[in-house]
Amino acid sequence: MEKFMLNITASSGEFYQGDCESLILPTGDGVYGVQAGHNPVLVALHMGIAKFTVNGETREVLVGDGIAEVTPTFVLLLVDSAERPEDIDRNRAEAARIRAEERLQHKQSMHEYYQSKIALDRAMQRLQTAAKYKR
Repeated sequence: MEKFMLNITASSGEFYQGDCESLILPTGDGVYGVQAGHNPVLVALHMGIAKFTVNGETREVLVGDGIAEVTPTFVLLLVDSAERPEDIDRNRAEAARIRAEERLQHKQSMHEYYQSKIALDRAMQRLQTAAKYKR
């Protein structure tokens, strides 16, 4: 199978760089698939599970919102966050969910409301992902 270079970079630094056979990205409309030779495109990413195949092995990563630049030989993911599902700390994610829900209970500016909503969505996505990968 033909390969392309994949680079996943989060705000905290580079998460992965190497060969890739196929890639599935989370978008607002569902998922978006990429293989070697894909036409150039920019794709908006939404928090969710990205799946990529390396040497026949599929790997998964929980990515935050971001963008993907796709070319025939190279894909660059620039995302808010990237973490392996098995590395998610469930207790920390649950505490973040509780804090976000409490903040939503109080009167706040529209900006604070949207920040709290984003925090709640992120915590819920992390909890849902962690539940699938019980250690």
